[in-house]
Amino acid sequence: MKEISELIKDGAHEFLVQEYIFLAGFLLVFAVIIFFAAEPVLGYFYTTAAFLIGGVTSIISGYIGMKAAVYTNVRTTRLSARNIGDGFIVAYRGGQVLGFVLVGLALLILIILIAVYRAIFFANGYVPSSVHLFYDMIAGYGLGGSTVALFGRVGGGIYTKAADVGSDLVGKVVAGLNEDSPKNPGVIADNVGDNVGDIAGMGSDLFGSLAESTCAALVVSATSIELVAYQNGGSIYYPLLITATGILTSIVTTIFATNIMKVDFESVQSTLKWQLFISSALEAGVLVPLSLYCLPATGFHLNTVTHGKALASPIIYPLDCYWCVLAGLLSGLIIGYITEIMTSNEYFPVQEIAEASRTGEGPNIIYGLALGYGSTIVPILCLGVTIFVSFTLASMYGVALAALGMLSTLPVALSIDGYGPISDNAGGIAELTGLHPDVRKATDKLDAAGNTTAAVGKGFAIGSACLVALALFGAFITRTGLTTVNILAPLQFAGLIIGAMLPYAFSFFTMRAVGIAAKDMIIEIKGQMDNNPGILKGTARPDYKQCIRISTRASLKYMIAPGLLVLLTPIIVGLLFGPNGVAGVLAGNIVSGVQVAISFSNTGGAWDNAKKYIEEGTHQSKEVAGHIFKKKSPEHRAAVIGDTVGDPLKDTSGPSINILIKLSAITSLVFGGFFVNTHFLVKFP
Repeated sequence: MKEISELIKDGAHEFLVQEYIFLAGFLLVFAVIIFFAAEPVLGYFYTTAAFLIGGVTSIISGYIGMKAAVYTNVRTTRLSARNIGDGFIVAYRGGQVLGFVLVGLALLILIILIAVYRAIFFANGYVPSSVHLFYDMIAGYGLGGSTVALFGRVGGGIYTKAADVGSDLVGKVVAGLNEDSPKNPGVIADNVGDNVGDIAGMGSDLFGSLAESTCAALVVSATSIELVAYQNGGSIYYPLLITATGILTSIVTTIFATNIMKVDFESVQSTLKWQLFISSALEAGVLVPLSLYCLPATGFHLNTVTHGKALASPIIYPLDCYWCVLAGLLSGLIIGYITEIMTSNEYFPVQEIAEASRTGEGPNIIYGLALGYGSTIVPILCLGVTIFVSFTLASMYGVALAALGMLSTLPVALSIDGYGPISDNAGGIAELTGLHPDVRKATDKLDAAGNTTAAVGKGFAIGSACLVALALFGAFITRTGLTTVNILAPLQFAGLIIGAMLPYAFSFFTMRAVGIAAKDMIIEIKGQMDNNPGILKGTARPDYKQCIRISTRASLKYMIAPGLLVLLTPIIVGLLFGPNGVAGVLAGNIVSGVQVAISFSNTGGAWDNAKKYIEEGTHQSKEVAGHIFKKKSPEHRAAVIGDTVGDPLKDTSGPSINILIKLSAITSLVFGGFFVNTHFLVKFP
């Protein structure tokens, strides 16, 4: 067990080191561009420094999460051999390390950054009229975090899915091996991928969401004369305190999972579900006194300056802000619950896909695609209501607060999300080391719940990304002095159409990359099996490291193009067409991207759990009396094919699209002042 665990740890470490070396170089190059283009005054370094600090923080967060996961996976295997409840606790505590370290680190470093900038800017006394300037520059912190998140998500997603698809198609479909069989050359690369994609990449992703939504709220609130004056500007820190109270309520919540609730085979899923409910209820109660204490009781206005004219929003009261945060919190809860129904094998949608698999791969894929499309309905309605309520009550500040509300219980959301890959690795170690089948049965039960929690985590990430991107869009409008985005104007309408295309262009790059890498992986795995018959007989050991090298090379090579697409599109559009063109692109990107991301993620999650539903071998077909689903049957083959189609949807393209919409928006915000002053083809204003 230790030997296999070391192989997984070394593979994850090797990949992340190479990825972070590339990212360090990219961050430095992009920092030079920011220094000359995005700083408000030539010679300033504040936006540039914030960008680099955000990028480094994101790297540290992902690395710590990976180290915690590879430390915990083998311990989960060992304790699951004794009792499934003990295995659950150690896997969940491994996820907690990711959740609490990431959120705490993000908040701590942002507070330090604000304190340092405040001391520099107001060395000779607090000047409220200058507050908006340094908060505009602190937005670079979110840009740095999201830039790393993009490459982490895309690179990790390509890595893990190249290994997963190759291993499944050759190992299960062709050779008839069990999942995670030691006879499969790609099995270690598959387990490594769980850590670099679903742990390090996902951690960087949600760090970016938290940093960006906080920066958006700070940028918008800095325009309020009342907020920058009340409590010597202390009211501006209300968004930071939402996250801080979320850490405290999450600490209380996790005690229920590890010390109060008793976990057995039947209660794994419900225990994780209760974590979301309890944390949301506690946070909803704490936010009332927080809002009343932090914000001016007489209310405040948000102010913008457009073409030399000052405009003020209607008056906003403390409880208006509370309702905005609560709307985001409840919306996230509903999105998580709907995602569970759509992707868990305990409910009829996934069971319906399993039934469809009896008639072949085609019906399986058709049902899965239909489920993904249908799964967008309730989340989009929730987001629509949340946006309407929060914007009505507190303008774009309300939308940013709603995003923070959805992320307020992020330590818990990350804990249950990180728990999934740890449980998946634990099952792989059990199979690879030939432990008793009961151990694999326990880890599979943990893993099945983990698949659903991973889908729920992606639902949170995508929903919050929509709100974050919209809040950043509002901050961009504030910074550039635009009052409206007229989609009937030719430039904005053209930008809208182009922006709506970006998620599809992005998916083209990422899905094609997985396809190319998976093809190379299949050739390698088949070649090893054909050239060395002892591998399938169990008398020879496969070359696991060669498969790890294939995934590493492919991910580092093919993550560059989608990354450049995201970062360069708003910059090029802004340079040529100014803020109006960028506004149209951002609007189309947000509206299109959130639909595609939800559909992709839920389709892939449902296909994965339909496969596991069949593999459990305990479920009877509802359509054919006496027919029991089982491994290595025709329906299992169909489900494996469906799962391989869904793998890049749920773990590469889907979760990366939410970074696409956030990163496009934060890039536009940071370069907003540059677009106002430098645009070549269209006059502004």
